Amino acid sequence: MPVTRVLDQQSEWLASYQPGLRVGEKGSVVSIGDGISWIKGLPSAAIEDVLIFADGSRGVVFDLNRDRIGAILLYETESLTAGTSVRLAKHSLSIPVGNEFIGRIVDPMGMPLDGLPAPVSLIRENLEKASPAITARDFVDRPLYTGIKIIDTLIPIGKGQRQLIIGDEGLGRSSIAIDTVINQKNQNVICIYVLIGQKRSAVVNTIDILKKQGALDYTVCVVAEATALPGLQYIAPFAGCALADYWMSQGRDTLIVYDDLSTHAKTYRELSLLLRRPPGREAYPGDIFFVHSRLLERSTRLNAKNGGGSMTALPIVETQQGEISAYIPTNLISITDGQIYLDSNLFVSGFRPAIDITKSVSRIGGKAQHLAIRDQAGKMKLDYLQFLELETFTRFGQRLEASMEERIKRGRILREILKQDRLSPLSNLFQLAWLKSFNGGYFDAVNLPEIAPMLSQIEQSSHNSGLSLDSSEEQWRVALSEWFKRPAET
Repeated sequence: MPVTRVLDQQSEWLASYQPGLRVGEKGSVVSIGDGISWIKGLPSAAIEDVLIFADGSRGVVFDLNRDRIGAILLYETESLTAGTSVRLAKHSLSIPVGNEFIGRIVDPMGMPLDGLPAPVSLIRENLEKASPAITARDFVDRPLYTGIKIIDTLIPIGKGQRQLIIGDEGLGRSSIAIDTVINQKNQNVICIYVLIGQKRSAVVNTIDILKKQGALDYTVCVVAEATALPGLQYIAPFAGCALADYWMSQGRDTLIVYDDLSTHAKTYRELSLLLRRPPGREAYPGDIFFVHSRLLERSTRLNAKNGGGSMTALPIVETQQGEISAYIPTNLISITDGQIYLDSNLFVSGFRPAIDITKSVSRIGGKAQHLAIRDQAGKMKLDYLQFLELETFTRFGQRLEASMEERIKRGRILREILKQDRLSPLSNLFQLAWLKSFNGGYFDAVNLPEIAPMLSQIEQSSHNSGLSLDSSEEQWRVALSEWFKRPAET
């Protein structure tokens, strides 16, 4: 909503204001503990109503019983005790939104955590909001590049897609998300990074990386660290989604990272058990699927009639010992449009990012991939999957034909090409350049230690070539022959 319209509405309200007797409800706190509060009174209270305590604390109605209300606390003062009076704020939970938040670090209520003055915005968005209607959506047909070779070629992501990042702790899940945010520099994409229940050291490390890489200039960090109240941790992803929703409705492209939803699920389980809700599988409440589905369904691409904006989501979830079929991971896999699976064996073997191609998929990202990259990646992906099967077969000590040996050699070269250091996103032009180089046979006679220098040469040459993704095959053939000083091998 434009600021001028908000000011006009406020002026109209002040002009029509009439003093008079007003009757309201007042409740009182029965008990306080572990981030929740039981309250008696307030008969008209509804789920998700905001509560204002007399001491200045804030809460949200989370559970309704016959004789009392269960609320989660968002802010809690030291003077909050049993007997404190409570009143309804008569509005739903919302957060201020706007361009003033770009480059800021805030909590899920929009309050600053970076030591700077609070962002001033007259526009607010409700944290809970229905996802866009089917008629308001459009097809995902524009790529969102991560700068990571193995993802942009084999598991592409489109703007408006929900792509899950899944794997054990310590395998680089957050690194993939951070690299993706860094790669959006100068791409006209606003990023929202939501940190849920992480240690302060991890939060500081993530923010420092974004600052050093210049990514904070177009990013908002929504932080609810491990020491925050469980209520703040629970609403953190919805707060980040509300910020992204505002820019999407303005026709902008946004990228939101939820780091991570495993912690969010555990927080929701904790609050539900404290409020004595009946537990389900693994003690999670029965509506945990609905909580995550209503959050992730808000990520989409809007059609031109509704502004044409998009919200791309990268939710992160943790597995235990690679157990992909656990409760929360399977829930999120069924909600999202694909997953990037990180494997501990690949990580230990030195293949990083440790993405397992056989368990990773992007169900709709291929339609958003540039035609030139899609064509080259399709040829390469089949070769790589066949190589993985052949390599498994050779472990039994079988003797192979010369053609099979050649395919295994090409597969090992490709695996070496796909390795990439963190914090080193690559351009989409370079992605196409190395794909054409590999498919054209320019790597076939290269030894493994020589691949990294060769990739650096391709990156430099493509940067200075004047080529584009839409250049003709003849232009690429001439450029490759010039770079490598020889024709392609057949």
